[in-house]
Amino acid sequence: MSAVMTDQFFRQPLRYEALQKTAFQLKQEYPFLEVFSLGKSLAGRELYAFGIGKAKGASLFVGAVHGMEWLTALLLMRLLEDICRSLKTGQPLAEIDICRSLESRALTIVPCLNPDGVEITAVGPVAAGAWESLVRSCGDTAHWQANARGVDLNHNFDAGFACLKEMEQASGYTGPGPTRYGGPYPFSEPESAALANYCKCFCPRQAYAFHSQGEEIYYYYGSRTPCRSRLMAQVLASVSGYRLASPEGLASHGGFKDWFIQYFGAPAFTVEIGRGKNPLPVEELDPIYGRLLEMLLIAILL
Repeated sequence: MSAVMTDQFFRQPLRYEALQKTAFQLKQEYPFLEVFSLGKSLAGRELYAFGIGKAKGASLFVGAVHGMEWLTALLLMRLLEDICRSLKTGQPLAEIDICRSLESRALTIVPCLNPDGVEITAVGPVAAGAWESLVRSCGDTAHWQANARGVDLNHNFDAGFACLKEMEQASGYTGPGPTRYGGPYPFSEPESAALANYCKCFCPRQAYAFHSQGEEIYYYYGSRTPCRSRLMAQVLASVSGYRLASPEGLASHGGFKDWFIQYFGAPAFTVEIGRGKNPLPVEELDPIYGRLLEMLLIAILL
């Protein structure tokens, strides 16, 4: 492991300050790496993104859409540094010549779309800033999925939103809370709006959203799902040992993957990493990464 991302970074739950520090260190170590921000979270934290190659038409990986699923951000940061090291040294990664592969491909990683939620999970309501009292009134923050305003970002995208709101209300999710409240209208939250605006500007050719847990891959959303998406998902499932699945109930609409497919008519996938109870322990990072590395690299190239 290089001096940039210390072993300690991967041995404890993600914190925003550590991510911020690492963003600058990675840029210094790897000048070819683009480090930029999609915008700011509700509480003013940068939404960091990392790019290799041209942003236009890149493969897009997004993690930590839900606060307590911070392990997905560590997974993507580990992948990022391994790719950068491979490009710098010319050494293959998982027997894949990533240097040659990325001559005709590009990658953008947004490791943590919900830094406020991650911080709330780590230290409690105080991390929400101006929304501290709202978060405090909601109770449990150790299993917090939403942003600082109590909106579940993966219910805030404009895909079947009206249907989703009916389902939420029928299930009792009528206002801000730790999970499953999609907000008053699509893209009401700066985090989801920033990601959608980035996608509209740079048109990723495919997108992958990483969540936990279940060891499942979702690839379908409505009539605009490309025919090739199922074959792509089967390849990813075969390499990883994960199974193909379809989201049910309140997970059926409003997600980033859903919106991306509906808006672009391009492939998009949700990958549910690991198995157990969220938040998955940090000790699961190594075995999950070891199992998924080849799949992650292949996903860039599909």
